[in-house]
Amino acid sequence: MKTVSMSGSLRENVGKKDAKMNRRNGKVPCVLYGGKDQIHFIANEKDFKDIIFTPEVCFIDLDINGKQYKATLQDVQYHPVSDNILHVDFLQITDDKPIIMSIPIKVVGTSPGVLRGGKLVVKMRKLKVKALPVALPDTIKVDISTLDIADFVKVNTLTVEGVEFLNVPTSVVVMIKATRGVEDPTATEEAAKK
Repeated sequence: MKTVSMSGSLRENVGKKDAKMNRRNGKVPCVLYGGKDQIHFIANEKDFKDIIFTPEVCFIDLDINGKQYKATLQDVQYHPVSDNILHVDFLQITDDKPIIMSIPIKVVGTSPGVLRGGKLVVKMRKLKVKALPVALPDTIKVDISTLDIADFVKVNTLTVEGVEFLNVPTSVVVMIKATRGVEDPTATEEAAKK
């Protein structure tokens, strides 16, 4: 998985007044938890563009006052009007402890149903998974090359080595929907039987 480097400095004071002053200066109050202690620090707002404003997920190499931490983004709070970043939570990760992340799906292959005029509908853009950091993929590939009209792929049909899916197993990830003027093959088979 991709790794992004980021640096920050420890917060001297933790409180609303201090947080507001930091935000005015283009800094974002952050907290890193999951280790022995919670670490409160600030980071430049512009450093978040490669982490938050991208469909990809990544690990973050944090440098806080010279100390190195490996982390992942856990939660982001935005201003309700301006959409500026107000606060960010990071989770410290270790190689021997499984973590939970939402990984984007990537549709691969060409569906016979789409070639016949059906429409590809992506129901889930990301899947929640649990795995050791080394086993986490950048994307989860969903192969649609066998899907005809009215066919679908459910969570329980996907497999990635070393990864446990946490979504409802019967949830539909992608499906091929019939469009106007395109006959559903199952409907014509049923009509032929009558």
